[in-house]
Amino acid sequence: MQTLTPTNAPDLTLTRLGYGAMQLPGPGVWGPPADRPCALAVVRRAADAGVTHFDTSAAYGPDVANALLREALSPYPAGLTIATKVGVDRAPDGTFLAAASPEELTAQIQQNLATLGVDRLPLVYLRVGGDGLLPPGPTPFAESYAALAELRAQGLISYLGLSGCTVAQLEAAEAIAPVVAVQNRFFLFDRGSADVLGECERRGIAFVPYFPLAAGMELPHAAQRAALQVLADRHGASHAQVTIAWLLAHSPAILAIPGTRNPAHLEENLAAADLELDASGLATLNDISTLTG
Repeated sequence: MQTLTPTNAPDLTLTRLGYGAMQLPGPGVWGPPADRPCALAVVRRAADAGVTHFDTSAAYGPDVANALLREALSPYPAGLTIATKVGVDRAPDGTFLAAASPEELTAQIQQNLATLGVDRLPLVYLRVGGDGLLPPGPTPFAESYAALAELRAQGLISYLGLSGCTVAQLEAAEAIAPVVAVQNRFFLFDRGSADVLGECERRGIAFVPYFPLAAGMELPHAAQRAALQVLADRHGASHAQVTIAWLLAHSPAILAIPGTRNPAHLEENLAAADLELDASGLATLNDISTLTG
């Protein structure tokens, strides 16, 4: 399985196809899964297939995703990276809320350490509202990131990342402490973070699209559906596999983290890591948003 090592993290190697744990909890990323044994089996199968890059957050459940990863994977083998996100909390109704004061971040780091059962978190993203999906909180961005940098200096975190950031926020963070990975929304039909991806490529930072399949199933025009179907048929693949393959081919900086609690979907996602699209197929997908006829 292909791997990537960020420029400023020479001892951090991530599989380019990872596993996102957001779908492990119940509906709305809330409460336990309906089938806990199946959820654990999916996580273990991903690890057995060579995935060493798992993405989670204490806010998923809350604590459900972390607990499942710990039960499925602990004792953690050497080389396994569990990345988590802080700066966000859940309201009683399940709404995601910004929570990025130094005190809140410290509590969230301790929460992740406890629920994952580790002494140090390999990679921690600060979730910010640069992508418009998380309403901004009252704490200035620089203050939040500096607080995480201090926790890193204390030995509680190995590496830092940003989630949902702008280029300006990435530059501001790098002036405080190195950023090794960025997790932004980016997929076939939403390339609004292309400027952030370009900056990550320039700096040797890993770029991890979240919701990597969100638009692969939402083709608004018949011409787009037809083009994707032609490519899928040509490769004997599903729409989801073609979408993942496009992401991995689009930039060497990209790591995909599709998530599922369905064993068949996991096998489908794993197979996408070996799917190679030809030049004409890549060109079609690069321009697919323009197909409206």
